[in-house]
Amino acid sequence: MTSPGVILYGPPTSGKDTVTAELSRLDDRYALLPKLKTGTGRSTGYRLVSEAEREALHTAGRLVVETHRYGNVYAIDRQDIAALVDADRVPVVHMGNVADLRRLRAAVPLAWTSVLLWVPRKVCAKRSEHRGDLDTPSRVKAWDETRADLRATADTPVFNTIIRTDHTDGTEAARRIIAAVAAGPGEPIAVLADLA
Repeated sequence: MTSPGVILYGPPTSGKDTVTAELSRLDDRYALLPKLKTGTGRSTGYRLVSEAEREALHTAGRLVVETHRYGNVYAIDRQDIAALVDADRVPVVHMGNVADLRRLRAAVPLAWTSVLLWVPRKVCAKRSEHRGDLDTPSRVKAWDETRADLRATADTPVFNTIIRTDHTDGTEAARRIIAAVAAGPGEPIAVLADLA
């Protein structure tokens, strides 16, 4: 049987960190996969690497996804995923665009459950301001990019579960994800193109 994995996709402030923490609290097999990060800003949840280190990993074929956003480069090291799976953990990966989500699923053959966490634009802005982000306009711009990304891919569903985190608390969202993983990914469901 193929090992499970979870991909959380959503705009900034949609609750990826909160839901991941709740997944780990409810079932300690669930573990955040720390992304590699080259750049500045927030370091929590990332493994900081220099440009040279990231290039060496890229050259060695270890990076399955590389994303440029907020002036930084984020990447996923396939060996980090393998280490979690070997330890009987369920990797939880945060993704920011559908192309990278698809790339990850194609490159790493786990039983991925893809989850869309969603909040409206005004909730994104309020949450960003409330948590003290210094770049709230960039976060709202990323929300706009996420919605455009979803609209562009609406004809080819990729998500197994969709959760509105402005209507569902972190604990309930985590419970729903754990149930979806236990049931197996199943067929992807369509995303409404008019997400506000």
